[in-house]
Amino acid sequence: MSLAAPHPLMAPSCGNIAAIAIKQTVRNAGRMIMSERNSTGVVAVTLAAALTMMVGGGAAAKDAKYPDWTGQWLPVNAPGAAGGSLDPTKPAGPGQQAPLTPEYKKILEDSMAVQANGGLGNDPTAQCYAAGMPRMMAYQAQEYVVTPDVTYILLGGDDHLRRIITDGRDWPAKLNPTYQGYSIGHWIDTAGDGTYDVLEAETRGPFRGPRAYDSTGLPLAFDNQSTFKERFFIDKADPNLLHDVITVLDHALTQPWTVDKTFRRNADLRPDWPEDYCHVTNRRLVLDKEVYLLNDEGILMPTRKDQPPPDFRYFKPASK
Repeated sequence: MSLAAPHPLMAPSCGNIAAIAIKQTVRNAGRMIMSERNSTGVVAVTLAAALTMMVGGGAAAKDAKYPDWTGQWLPVNAPGAAGGSLDPTKPAGPGQQAPLTPEYKKILEDSMAVQANGGLGNDPTAQCYAAGMPRMMAYQAQEYVVTPDVTYILLGGDDHLRRIITDGRDWPAKLNPTYQGYSIGHWIDTAGDGTYDVLEAETRGPFRGPRAYDSTGLPLAFDNQSTFKERFFIDKADPNLLHDVITVLDHALTQPWTVDKTFRRNADLRPDWPEDYCHVTNRRLVLDKEVYLLNDEGILMPTRKDQPPPDFRYFKPASK
């Protein structure tokens, strides 16, 4: 049997769509007959096309092999864990226990020291850069749109979309750098019941960067040559729990790093889909490597004691 229980928010069947199309065709045909005597051939051809849709749609529905992953999926984080990091069962930063090389352990330590003194450290997302992979999979409500050629993962923020291509193509000879990378996947029917239940995907760069796993500045390698291997599937004991087992291969790591990210399907059949845009809510301002804050009145504020002011050489002093 299928591992995914049908979700109530399923799209209408192809047959229903075809039936609606036929009713519309008949109505249109009636108007055509009233306005033109010799419209019988046109009506016949139009009805035949609609019937073909219904027959073909019925066959397509009968042969459907893709799981029902409809609905809103919310990240599951353990109590006390980091909501926006790779491993949802552990705290952010050093608590993630990432197998970092000594060089990148030092980068994380320096990042956290800078942040403790009011700076941003190695967290480019704090300046409203896209989070990219894998962080984009950590903190947004998700929606999965499954088609034979592409599975789309829709997100409600600045990192708004992933495409996992499943049409059988090979890797392109050249890839343009992006934050989300280029993903190719394939479906597997592990139960042998005629319905796919596992999506395996690989995501490659070159990526745009820099990128960090979380707000502490937990780093990915600055060469932006990461590879991510994922295995998506519904939990066997819970049809409303989706797993994304993700393995990171990156030059900042001493070995591959694997975690199991899980997402809970929202029981609300008409959930709210929030939108978050960093440039709207961000109050940090970086001027000549110094980080300042804007208060509610739009006044520039320091982020640490005795912080030097910005360079105002091109501004006239305000008149008193």
